[in-house]
Amino acid sequence: MDSALRVQARSGQRALLITTLAVPLTGWTVHALTLHRRLANARKDQLTGLPCRPEFIAYGERLLRTRRRDALHVLMLDGVDFKAVNDTYGHAAGDTVIQTMGHRLARWSSTRTALAARLGGDEFAVCAVFPTSAALAEITALRKELQQPLQYEQHTLRLDVSIGISRAADLPGETMSRILRGADTAMYRVKEGEATFPYFATRADAYVKTVNGRRAGRRGTHLLAGAA
Repeated sequence: MDSALRVQARSGQRALLITTLAVPLTGWTVHALTLHRRLANARKDQLTGLPCRPEFIAYGERLLRTRRRDALHVLMLDGVDFKAVNDTYGHAAGDTVIQTMGHRLARWSSTRTALAARLGGDEFAVCAVFPTSAALAEITALRKELQQPLQYEQHTLRLDVSIGISRAADLPGETMSRILRGADTAMYRVKEGEATFPYFATRADAYVKTVNGRRAGRRGTHLLAGAA
């Protein structure tokens, strides 16, 4: 065999070896990517595509460890009269309302240093970094956007939302979970008419009494209290 043929043979052997090694590697890579995608999807709310509570808390905790801590605002949002939508138009309409709220929050968050999440039911949360001078205008604009009517079949659904606000600057040294609890209490006060929007959580709001870790008055807590 002359030198040209030997070189060609060796090149063919190397190509075969690389191909043989690449097949299982490619298969594993595809499997790993598929698994990663499934895990990522499992961490998202299936109805809205938004992150769930664990990712939301982790995002906020990361921001709390940066120089932007004092610009961090946490919003708790709860639909108003959502049950009436379900009762009047059916659960499909209720799902449409939740999806619409989620899509509006996702669109709004995508253009800011912010993350929106669905915590359950018609409860959402937003973690956002705002300059103090612009925060109120930003939050008010978001509220107005969420309140835009929604067309469902032949019906126009009027949307409303209660928003409570926690500022990390008002709660120095507190964790993301504690700041979120403050926003939750603030939202509840607005929803019950005890306060008017915009209402900013105090330290007392962040330490409000809870039932098994849930704010007193939240749906289902009476059952937990009765079982205690």
